[in-house]
Amino acid sequence: MDIKSSQINFQQTLTEEVDSLCQRVFQSLVIVHSGRHGAGAGLIWRQDGSIVTNYHVLRKGSPRIADMDGHEYQAEAIARDKQYDLALLKIDAPEPLLPAPIADSRRLRVGQFTLAVGHPWGQIGAVSAGVITGLGSIPLRWRRRSADVIRTDAGLAPGSSGGPLLDAEGGVIGINTMVMGGDLGIAIPSHVVDEFVDQKLGKID
Repeated sequence: MDIKSSQINFQQTLTEEVDSLCQRVFQSLVIVHSGRHGAGAGLIWRQDGSIVTNYHVLRKGSPRIADMDGHEYQAEAIARDKQYDLALLKIDAPEPLLPAPIADSRRLRVGQFTLAVGHPWGQIGAVSAGVITGLGSIPLRWRRRSADVIRTDAGLAPGSSGGPLLDAEGGVIGINTMVMGGDLGIAIPSHVVDEFVDQKLGKID
């Protein structure tokens, strides 16, 4: 096999793999409509209808949720945390929902491949690629602690917020939350999100 054929095969394989990862996560991706604030992304976190998004996507009120097939639901806001920029929603769906596959974000390394999925500028289910550029923490105001964060150069824009950050196997390693410095995205690690959900659902103290 010559070099050109090898390159074509690699490109085809990579494209097929990325498409497969995205199609899986699309089954758990939702659109969060929150009044005049426009639309952001959200992710089905539990089979019982628990959905995670950003605090700044939700703000106030009762949002409407739409899945990627166009089905709409009225959501109940279970919890909001401004400092972590997280919100927990609940919908009552007629059938069990498919939660996203969650990866262990405590084992991340700088340089890992990432995919950011969301609805930037109203483009439903858009995907951008990059790597983890840094792992660190930011101080929380009014709390004597800091919050873990993931930094990535996968492109984020308004509408990406609340969408998943994926690893190379399609596992959710974080929830995208903001753009910093114009070219770096910030995501909340999945282990932080998982603890938030468990606390708000009363599973841990």
